[in-house]
Amino acid sequence: MSAALETRSLCKSFGALTVADQINFRLDPGARHALIGPNGAGKTTFVNMLTGRLAPTSGQILIGGDDITALGQAARVKRGLGRTFQINTLFPNVSVVDNVAFAVAERENVAWRMFHPASRYRSVLDESMALLDTLGLAQDARLTVAGLPYGKQRLVEIAIALGLRPRVLLLDEPAAGVPTLESHRILEVLDALPKDIAILIIEHDMDVVFRFAQRITVLTQGTVLVEGTPAEIAANDDVRKVYLGERHA
Repeated sequence: MSAALETRSLCKSFGALTVADQINFRLDPGARHALIGPNGAGKTTFVNMLTGRLAPTSGQILIGGDDITALGQAARVKRGLGRTFQINTLFPNVSVVDNVAFAVAERENVAWRMFHPASRYRSVLDESMALLDTLGLAQDARLTVAGLPYGKQRLVEIAIALGLRPRVLLLDEPAAGVPTLESHRILEVLDALPKDIAILIIEHDMDVVFRFAQRITVLTQGTVLVEGTPAEIAANDDVRKVYLGERHA
C-alpha cells in the first residue's frame, strides 16, 4: 500500500547551512503520528517543504505514491493535503460558518464567482454545517470567529481544513495557547475524525503528543533521531537527553 505521505532523502540547505538532511519519513493511511523535536530541530522547515511553501534542495515528496515535489501549495491541497497553522489564519470578523464555507466553496471551484457569502449556496452551507456539527460547533455557527474562545477557534481551523477533504492533515501545534480543558476537547475531536485521514501533528506539548500519537518521529539538527511508538520514544535515552527530560522516564 502506498504511503499517504512520504519523503525520500529530503534535504534543504541555505548556502552552507543545512537545515534538513536526508529526511526519510512515511505517514501511512489513517496514521495518527506526531513530529517533535527541540527548538531549531528543523520541524518548521520540514513542514514547509511538505506543503510547498519551501522548495527542497533535493529529495522527493509523495502523496499516495505520486511525486508532488514540483507542485505548488494550491496543487498540493487539491491532491489532498490539508494544514492548520501554529497561529490561526481565520477571518475574525466573519461568521464561523462562512469561514468554513469559504474552504468548501474553494474545493468545489465556486468561490471565484461568488459576490456574496459562500454560505448562500445551499450545498456549501449544508456541508459546512455538517462539519461544524461533527466538531461540536453547530451552536456557534452564526457567531463571528472573534467572539469564540481560542480553543474553539482552533477547532474552526480544523473544520476549514476538513472542508478541503484532505487525505493528509497537518496540524501545527493545535493546542498552542489553548487552556488545558479546551486542549482535551481538541484531542477528543481528533480522536473522532474519519479513520481514513492520516494526521500528523507538530506539537511541543508532550501530554498532547503522548495522548494522541500512535507513532512519534523525533527530529534534531535537521535529521531524524528516532521513530517509534510512544512507549519506545519515552524509554529512549537519546530522546530524553535532547528533548523530553526525565519526566517521561
